[in-house]
Amino acid sequence: MHLLSICTGLAAPLETPKGKVMSAFVKTPVAGGRAQVRPLGIEGDEQVDLSVHGGLGKAVYVYPSEHYTLWNTMRRQALRPEGRVIQEGHIPFADIPDLPWGAVGENLTIAGLLENEIWIGDRMRFGEVELVVTEPRQPCYKFAAAMGFKHAPKMMVQAGCCGWYCEVRRTGELAVGESFELIAGDRYVTITEQFALATRKQRAGFGLA
Repeated sequence: MHLLSICTGLAAPLETPKGKVMSAFVKTPVAGGRAQVRPLGIEGDEQVDLSVHGGLGKAVYVYPSEHYTLWNTMRRQALRPEGRVIQEGHIPFADIPDLPWGAVGENLTIAGLLENEIWIGDRMRFGEVELVVTEPRQPCYKFAAAMGFKHAPKMMVQAGCCGWYCEVRRTGELAVGESFELIAGDRYVTITEQFALATRKQRAGFGLA
């Protein structure tokens, strides 16, 4: 298990189905691959809507890199040009580039750990930094706007590829490429289980079983 990317973002106008809103959803990798982690998050990262991302309990958003294959595929299907003919030997929709790390709005892109393998209360221990898992992320209209297609939240709810928020237990410096260990907490509920509970109304609204 290791860290692939550290991403931050500044507040900027974001076009959404509800109109233009200020948001720091769009994240980009930090220069040099190193960043300081403070009690309220990654240094240089702004958080506009604290009901969604921010505060002590949701200071850092972590996302598994393994889900990017799904999102790249979904975007290419959703954004495919109308009437395009797929020729033999041609990779369809290759002109739609892969999403960069941070595109899902995460601060930390990791490899080797998924939602069904981590529990609320578990700790992610890096070299200097220790994070405590607090809750799953829930998709909203800003996620759909950033992905570029309206059914992106439904896809996240259906697939369960939500990622999770963390509280900062120990501050310090993070560096891309470093490994981390998982320290078990009380282990009453996994992120996958809590996400299913938290999104049950959304699932019903989306017509999902």
